[in-house]
Amino acid sequence: MVLSTTEGDDKPLKYPAMVRNASVLVINKVDLLPYVNCDRAILRANALQINPALRIFETSCTTSAGIDEWCRWLQEKALRRS
Repeated sequence: MVLSTTEGDDKPLKYPAMVRNASVLVINKVDLLPYVNCDRAILRANALQINPALRIFETSCTTSAGIDEWCRWLQEKALRRS
């Protein structure tokens, strides 16, 4: 599941079924956190309240923050399935 910080920290609560059924949450556009109405800690807490097993990655395509970690995780998953 991918959520953008521009959507706000309440999105996990608005879409609980999606969060409950996800194994991974990618929080994108973390570079915009200083400019949008989204609290990173609240967003994470809301998501983990619904799905405590959720793996969370925080990324920014603009600054490349978190992209390497996300890609490594994807590669590991792909290798395990082959």
